Amino acid sequence: MLKLNENSGLVKIWARNIKEGNITREDVPNLSNLREMVFKVLDNDVTS
Repeated sequence: MLKLNENSGLVKIWARNIKEGNITREDVPNLSNLREMVFKVLDNDVTS
């Protein structure tokens, strides 16, 4: 099973597209732990 982390390229691509306004959080597919990691990256950026 694919396990992604905050440094995974796929996570970074999705997070960047959300930050740039190209997509919304709801657009992130429920694939493995992709949503969880993308949301974690975005939430950490907001609080930093």
